[in-house]
Amino acid sequence: MQGKGFIKFMAILLGIVCVYSLSFNFVTSNVEKDAKAYAKGDPAKEKAYLDSMSTVPVYPIFGFNYQFCKGKEINLGLDLKGGMNVTMEISLGELVKSLANHTDDANFNKALSTAQTQLNAGGKDFISLFVNEFEKISPNVKLADYFSNQDNAQQLKANASNAEVKSYLSKEATSAIDRSFIIIRSRIDGFGVVSPNMQKQEGTNRILIEMPGVQDKERVHKLLQGSAELQFWQVYQNEEVYSIMENINKTLAATLKDTAATTIVKDTAAKAKSALANLAKKTNGKDSADLKTKELSKANPLFAVLNIPTYQNQQGQPALRPGPTVGWVAQKDTAKVNSYFRRPEIAAIVPQSFKFMWSVRPMDGTKVFELYAIKSVAPDGKPDLGGEAISDARHDFDQKGKPEVTMYMTGDGAQKWKKITAEASADPNNKKSIAIVLDNAVYSAPTVQNEIPNGISSITGNFTQVETQDLANILKAGKLPAPARIVGEFVVGPSLGEAAIHNGLMSFVLAFIVILVFMALYYNKAGWVANLALVINLLFIMGILVSLGAVLTLPGIAGIILVIGLSVDANILIFERVREELNHGKSTAVAIKEGFKHAMPSIIDSNVTVLILGVILYAFGSGPVQGFATTLCIGILSSLFCAVLISRLVFDSLLNKNANITFGNKATIHAFKNIAFNFVGRRKIYYTISSIIIILGIIFYFKNGGLRLGIDFKGGRTYIVHFDKGMDTEEVKEKLAPGFQNEEIQVKTAGADNELKITTTYHIADQDAGADKIVEDALRAGLAKTGTKYTIESNQKVGPIIASDLVSSAYLAILFSCLLMFVYIIIRFKKVNYGLGAVIALFHDVLLVLSFYTILDGVLPFSLEIGQDFIAAILTVMSYTMTETVVVFDRIREKLAEAGKDDLYGEERNTLINFALNSTLSRTILTSLTVFFVLLVVFIFGGESIRGFIFALLIGRVIGTYSSLCISTPIVIDLGKKHA
Repeated sequence: MQGKGFIKFMAILLGIVCVYSLSFNFVTSNVEKDAKAYAKGDPAKEKAYLDSMSTVPVYPIFGFNYQFCKGKEINLGLDLKGGMNVTMEISLGELVKSLANHTDDANFNKALSTAQTQLNAGGKDFISLFVNEFEKISPNVKLADYFSNQDNAQQLKANASNAEVKSYLSKEATSAIDRSFIIIRSRIDGFGVVSPNMQKQEGTNRILIEMPGVQDKERVHKLLQGSAELQFWQVYQNEEVYSIMENINKTLAATLKDTAATTIVKDTAAKAKSALANLAKKTNGKDSADLKTKELSKANPLFAVLNIPTYQNQQGQPALRPGPTVGWVAQKDTAKVNSYFRRPEIAAIVPQSFKFMWSVRPMDGTKVFELYAIKSVAPDGKPDLGGEAISDARHDFDQKGKPEVTMYMTGDGAQKWKKITAEASADPNNKKSIAIVLDNAVYSAPTVQNEIPNGISSITGNFTQVETQDLANILKAGKLPAPARIVGEFVVGPSLGEAAIHNGLMSFVLAFIVILVFMALYYNKAGWVANLALVINLLFIMGILVSLGAVLTLPGIAGIILVIGLSVDANILIFERVREELNHGKSTAVAIKEGFKHAMPSIIDSNVTVLILGVILYAFGSGPVQGFATTLCIGILSSLFCAVLISRLVFDSLLNKNANITFGNKATIHAFKNIAFNFVGRRKIYYTISSIIIILGIIFYFKNGGLRLGIDFKGGRTYIVHFDKGMDTEEVKEKLAPGFQNEEIQVKTAGADNELKITTTYHIADQDAGADKIVEDALRAGLAKTGTKYTIESNQKVGPIIASDLVSSAYLAILFSCLLMFVYIIIRFKKVNYGLGAVIALFHDVLLVLSFYTILDGVLPFSLEIGQDFIAAILTVMSYTMTETVVVFDRIREKLAEAGKDDLYGEERNTLINFALNSTLSRTILTSLTVFFVLLVVFIFGGESIRGFIFALLIGRVIGTYSSLCISTPIVIDLGKKHA
């Protein structure tokens, strides 16, 4: 084996990286255990402890703080952690109406309405749909008449063609989505979500948001769907505010001292001593420092948490730092400062012209926020200028090549801006700043250098290019309204997340043990080599997932388990070929060398096909499907490295030590020998069996009124409700029906009889912000009639537009994967009939799985809905068939090469195909059984949320094995030439 040194180096390096990546979980886990021990069940104390540790070094040797380590640990998905997943859609129809100044032209509005209908039905590009419809309705009218005006004259001429208008609208739509993304991101940051995840869904007007730990759905709705409010305010300078800050500090010190003196607390000393003792154990015994901090807090309550910006002047003395920042406060103390400012005695001494506002995000590399004192001089308390004054803003570079933002005002805005900037720059020795505020958070407070008479302003500073892009989008945020609506959401309660973690880990551990035991028993010492490679493979998969920042979901865990099952396939291929070589009388060393050599083409082909399907799943799926695809792709690459290269290194090491390597025992060494089953001769029987199942599936399809589509394919809302006792589904449905105005509603058990899954399409097409509350109120009213205590563990909403998009993506995923498989097979085996045989087998498998779903729907005690996870299962089933089929094709190719022929015909071809099927039968059966038992363990212990998904994989595993042996390879004969 060549390159042993390099492979060892790479394995060790990858192992170190993976151990390092996983180590952050252990570090944060230890800190969180200490926090729980200190808090003794008090959530507020636990949070305060963790906040205090955010900047404390907790990682040995490297000295990383808790905040850094927390950001590096493995990300758990909402189904494991609990929280809220939201899909926001930017209303491009509203944007276009606004750009056209809300014209009342009937044809214009009809084109908008039709475009929205087409978008709901699965259309992709709203702007293109609108322009096409408008040109149909008004072929002789120019769109520029509606959109060109004085404010956008530079971007759109009055005589612009419809194509130019379309380009302009597309740019504005993209800009609106970018602006919305930044605004929503800033709101979520202000919400205080730990490790939020936001993504723009490329090619659509949607934004996907994950908020772990968030349960307050109504607050999130208000936060995300509120309209953005951009404002410009004059600000006080630091030196103008310091005396007021001093006054606040003194007043607080006196007030808090008086309060403390009149409060009687029993056993305070004993409790304080105990708490201090506990805390001392966790803070390296810094008792005196803590006491000094407490004394400082009593004497200077405000200045204990708020630092006044200062610097050293030329005389070396501290002086107030010039500028608009009046305080620096750690994130954990911002709530305390806010509470101080809200106190009545403080409000009485702060001038009414003051408004305190925080910076939108902490200072670079810190968790420290800047405090600004906004100058509110208007009698009505309104800002000096609103966002409606902005006509455009662009990120650019100045003459020195530094990033800057150029801001353009409307005609009215330019006049007001001239007055404001003249006042701010009047004193040449004391230039003032103007704060750019969005949603009551300060994005920037640039200093005004001169009066700006023409409404064109340059904002410069120590900006990065990304920061100027963000600021330009913020400035445009108030220009044109593009409402953002929640069109899909998924809320998981913490208790459901804990159950998912327990079930996922249980299924994972048991499945892993099943594989280890099987390999050790069946292949003896060689099986232990495979087991070592599997353990290393698991380390690599988990380490790579963490280092890439991937999110681990329950389907992701299923993907890891499945990959481990499939990774055994490579070892089985190698070991079965080694056995063949040993049966030919070759030595162990030669047999191992030849076994690896002959197995490699099949291993590469089978893994490439699965990898292709994994990439397709990732490209066309979202949420849980992407989680499954991510682990699948990473796992396949890792498995190849471990099963082929690392296991070969171990074998070579054992051979160098003259160790006795066995590839079976008395019970298994002669298994599958001398098998000569006539698969080809019986192929018409198999065709008949498949046809009967598919015909039955069609009959049941019409009998059941079609496939049972999940809400992600038809739209709707689903709630998982936990009751204190077992419930009758029909009785619950009867109680709910009146509140839902007898609209479609389904009630099913979700595992136990006290867990119900309630699905409805009630108000799903209603885009009003209050629709969600109407539905949930109706649900709670109906559940209250049951007279049983209940908890809504999770809820999911999928709008009709998302549903239609998911259906389109599902069709594309299946068709595209079949096309790629066809092309790959033709390229690898250079025979069209091989490619056609493989693709026909893929469609055969899809039809069989769908047939079983329709036949068994309502018979099994769990849901057999067709949704995103089902499509993931279908594509995985297709990968099973391709994996099995290409192994047989590889054996046929190998035998043809030995015979020196390009192909065989007639009975000679039949004999060759039967030989290939029988010689690979041991590998086919063993791999299928291994994966089947792994899936069975996950099916039993993995929890209700993925049971339908795993069931599809289970029957798919059986169908895939049957198809590869009895359909795909034999069908090559019927598609090929009958004679030479």
